[in-house]
Amino acid sequence: MELPKLNFNEDFDFQIKRDKDKFFIYDLVRKSWLQLTPEEWVRQHWVHYFHFKKGRNLSSLILEKKLVLNGTTKRIDLLVTEKTVAKILVECKAPEIKLTEKTFEQTARYNSILEAEEIILSNGLQHIFAKFREKGYEFSPFEF
Repeated sequence: MELPKLNFNEDFDFQIKRDKDKFFIYDLVRKSWLQLTPEEWVRQHWVHYFHFKKGRNLSSLILEKKLVLNGTTKRIDLLVTEKTVAKILVECKAPEIKLTEKTFEQTARYNSILEAEEIILSNGLQHIFAKFREKGYEFSPFEF
């Protein structure tokens, strides 16, 4: 399986295995093997980034949390917490998915429930960073 090189400053040491024609990646947070989809490739980069580069405990990283929004159940990709308080919401897209205003609005709607201070929208190649302010979101370049 040819995986794209993502736009991270580090190369992480992932555990990947093959079973017949499918590939799996080991998730440190859930302690299980997950099918290696393009979106999961991006999500696992963020998990490794926050754990190994930012020193976050694995228990502070919440993956695929269910969220009820306007009566429908949604799932967030990654939530970084501090003492159970939502700090950073990370929405992951596959590398071939373009990050648009519509994609950001989806993430902002999720965050209207979670109230994280920061949002990262990423397809692994491009990263959009926004901080929540009183009058809305303030965008700035993401710095590793």
